[in-house]
Amino acid sequence: MGDKQKFGAGIWHFATYVDRYATDGYGPSRGLIEMIDLAGQVNDLSVVDINYPFADKSVSLEDVEKALERNKLSVIGITPEIYTQQFAKGAFTNPDPGVRRLANEMVNDAADVVRRFGASYVKLWPGQDGWDYPFQVDHHELWNASMDGVGELASQNPDLNFVIEYKPREPRVHMSYDSVARTLLGIEKIGLPNIGILLDFGHSLYGGESPADAAQLAIDYNRLFGMDVNDNFRSWDDDLMAGSVHPIELFEFFYTLRKNNWEGVWQLDQFPFREDPVAVANGAIDFLKVVERALDKLDFDAMRAAQKKHDAITALKMAEKALYSSY
Repeated sequence: MGDKQKFGAGIWHFATYVDRYATDGYGPSRGLIEMIDLAGQVNDLSVVDINYPFADKSVSLEDVEKALERNKLSVIGITPEIYTQQFAKGAFTNPDPGVRRLANEMVNDAADVVRRFGASYVKLWPGQDGWDYPFQVDHHELWNASMDGVGELASQNPDLNFVIEYKPREPRVHMSYDSVARTLLGIEKIGLPNIGILLDFGHSLYGGESPADAAQLAIDYNRLFGMDVNDNFRSWDDDLMAGSVHPIELFEFFYTLRKNNWEGVWQLDQFPFREDPVAVANGAIDFLKVVERALDKLDFDAMRAAQKKHDAITALKMAEKALYSSY
């Protein structure tokens, strides 16, 4: 990959955040154009993922295009907000068919924005699809609704790719697309070629997976369409700076991508609640460049030989030497 590697970020990386304690937020509110201008200050950041509809209704597509152009940024994906208050009981799995139709219409509108910006995919994060209590739902019906909602969209837009970003929970206690295996099972059951996975490193950690193993599984089914990186302590989706907690597992994740010749944007999905967003993005990209140099340095043949023997110590020593000597 070398110098051609692209780095991206979800535009929400540059937002102002609230939580259930600091309901007044962790700083002054920022509009989309201001967030794009902040993204433009990050070294080596070239693409962004943008939420839709825009929070500020006065912002037009032309306004966004101008902001992207002056910051030399392009759009990799559009994320329709099918997880907000109106979808509190679900988007694709909502018991109200009218709300399910609203979700479909919103994603189709987002699909038109993908075409307008020449982006790579529509990103589906159905965070409200799922359940909270035992006996709350009929699991057969819920799972079928999850698949039908995605399948309908992919059929309506065969010229576009749709990526599903799975997550174990939050905001629902149990999310419908909660793991790489379950998401792949649904995608294969739907059976359309334009549906894939966006693998969030932190979601995989949080779900008790090995992100490298999850990536390999998605690649084996030709369904790894995109990826995000961040970090956490495995008990929650902390969205910390990539490499800050699990650098070796992050290196194994990228090793898996490299050995499979997977090429795509290395994208940040981080939530710097209290830190400067530009500094956090720069810090993460700096570490990703360390990972890239380490991959160039790593002896892949020797690593495969060690792995064939299940020789953990030799494999780890090689990985550590490549990574920690690449700063």
